[in-house]
Amino acid sequence: MSELVLYRHPLSGHSHRAELMLSLLGLDAEIIDVDLKAGAHKQPEFLQKNAFGQVPVLTDGDVIIADSNAILFYLVSQYDAEGSWLPTDLVQAAEVQRYLSVAAGPVANGPAAARLINVFGAALDHQRAKDIANGLFNVLEQRLTAAEWLVGDHATIADVANYAYIAHAPEGDISLAEYPAISAWLERIESLPGFIPMVTTPVGLLAG
Repeated sequence: MSELVLYRHPLSGHSHRAELMLSLLGLDAEIIDVDLKAGAHKQPEFLQKNAFGQVPVLTDGDVIIADSNAILFYLVSQYDAEGSWLPTDLVQAAEVQRYLSVAAGPVANGPAAARLINVFGAALDHQRAKDIANGLFNVLEQRLTAAEWLVGDHATIADVANYAYIAHAPEGDISLAEYPAISAWLERIESLPGFIPMVTTPVGLLAG
């Protein structure tokens, strides 16, 4: 019997990746909110789970997995009986890894950073984050004009890893209006059985 526990923050897109993957796989997990504002993620008890003091963290019995992309890899490797979320084809598997790097790089430094400024008051360069986001979106728009998914002909963890911060880019003052292929891709993800949304914050372009 699974003993899955996800430590997360409800406004964290990284946390949402993990929670979304659990739901898409139909897995039951206990969800524990970590009070980031109170510094719970920097307390010794939590640091034993993730020495970097970051959410999300997944525990599965005695197994502890930190980092959202690592959690995605673990969940589909351990629980995806059909093997559809992580391609076995070497070239496609490499492409998935590429897009996990995109999620950790330009997505984190672009739409995620812009949203972090508006939602949490982070002391980051807003214009730089928006410039990175729009540069990224121009590339993804071309990809998603030619294909429905980031890798292959169906959804993979590449799509799950990149979804949340792109979907919530307007919270960082980044419009998706000029990116119809990206918007259609977001809708395809939202139509997947088991999809769950992330909490929307009324800031940026969603303010008022």
